[in-house]
Order: sequence, then C-alpha cells, then structure tokens
Amino acid sequence: MAVKKYKPTTPARRKASVADFSNLSKKRPEKSLIIKKKRSGGRGMKGNITVRHIGGGSKRFVRIIDFIQNKFDIPAKVASIEYDPNRNARIALLHYKDGEKRYIIAPIDLKTGEEVITSKKRVEIKSGNRMPLSIIPLGLLVHNVELNPGQGGKIVRSAGAWAKLQAVEDDMAQLRLPSTEIRKVPAKAMASIGQVSNPDDMHVRLGKAGRTRHLGIKPTVRGKAMNPVDHPHGGGEGQNPIGLKNPKTPWGKPALGVKTRAKGKYSDKLIVKRRKKRKK
Repeated sequence: MAVKKYKPTTPARRKASVADFSNLSKKRPEKSLIIKKKRSGGRGMKGNITVRHIGGGSKRFVRIIDFIQNKFDIPAKVASIEYDPNRNARIALLHYKDGEKRYIIAPIDLKTGEEVITSKKRVEIKSGNRMPLSIIPLGLLVHNVELNPGQGGKIVRSAGAWAKLQAVEDDMAQLRLPSTEIRKVPAKAMASIGQVSNPDDMHVRLGKAGRTRHLGIKPTVRGKAMNPVDHPHGGGEGQNPIGLKNPKTPWGKPALGVKTRAKGKYSDKLIVKRRKKRKK
C-alpha cells in the first residue's frame, strides 16, 4: 500500500497525505458483523471528564473482529479486504465452508479469493493461516499472537506490526516483538502467519486540525500556555521555560519518559530481554 498526496491547493493540502484505498473491496461492511459504537466523550459514570481530549468525531460502526479464530480445520475463503475506521490495519471478511462469516485482521499479502485455515496441526505456510507457535518454523513473522492458549490474540495487531519467532524450548516460545523486546509465550498459543497489513499508515500526515477532529480527538492546550492555577508548567511572561527540573502532568505527577510499568509484575519472568531505548 502507498501513501497518496494531492496538489498543494491550500496550506493544509500541501502538508497532508492519505492512505491509498485502491486495493480495497468496494462494498459495504457485513451487516451481521457490525454494532453501534457507544460514545463516552471522555466522561465516566458520574459525568466527569476522566480522559481528556475525547469528543466529536465521525460516526462509525464497530466491526466485530474474530481474534480467537477457533474454527479449526475448516477452510475459509477471503471474500473481501475492507477498511476499518476503528483501527489502522485492514480487515478481511472470511466465508467459511459451513456458511459462517467472520472478520479477521488482514496480513499484508492476503488477497481476495484466497483460502486460509486455522489448525492445531501443521498446515501450509502462507499469510493468514493460523497455528500453534510450537509447529511454526523458526524465523517466520507472525501476528495476532495469544498470550494464553485459547484466550485470543492480544499482541501484534496494529498496522505493519510483526513478531519474529526465535526459539521454542520445552513448553515456551521466544518472540521478538515490534518494540525489540524478547518475550516468552506458551508454545501452545496460537499465532497467525505474516505481517499485519497497511504498513504505510505510519507515513500518513493529517495536515490539518479538522482531520484530527474527525478522529474524535479534541484540541490539546500546552501546560506552559496556562495559568499557574491550572497547570504546574503555567505562568510566566512570554516564552518562558517550564521552570521545573522535570516535566509534570496537570496533577503534579512526573511525565514524559517516566517508567510506568509496575515493579515486580508477574510477567517480568517472561521477559528475556528488555526493549532498546530509543535514540533522541
């Protein structure tokens, strides 16, 4: 997939780019697999704002995605590759031999008309097929990986994401995740072969405030532009620094680059190698 640019007829058009939708199927979403999206506006059960900068946005249906894929040894035909407004990856509509229809996350090489299958036995090694990690050849890229067998895919589901199967020892498999972290996962956990579709999503530039509002994201005001009563960074005359040793949240807690992972978490023993620090 490519990223499309338009003639710079306005300042916003000059900077903006959009994803190329030419390879998607021109059809409406499957009616039996959509539900209405409930909107919170960032407010909790008491009506107070609990998450800031949420509101508005285009109306959209939620596509019911099958992350478990528990129809074993039943071939399914890819009826269409579709756009999902709730995620950055593309989705595929599967028609199973028994007549059932389900949506899955589409891998990068999956095309309309192909067949995919989920099995606990060794099947053909191709994008979209799903097997336990214990029988997938080492070095292959996988996505939609389970953390616990039978739970359904929990990790490696966003556009362009992949994990590399590095080793299988006893009842555990080692995966190199998109964050460069190497983590142990049960060897019986299921994973789909291939890289998630739409890897160029990271290169799309929104270009103007309106497109951000269409996504349901409200404007964000800088802390240093506020008054001291409203934010720890607030106050001062003109372009002043924040006046603190480290940045803080509006509620006075450390922000930006602070470790938020709980110490002594149960899954620490499953992490073989921590992710690399990003170079600034």
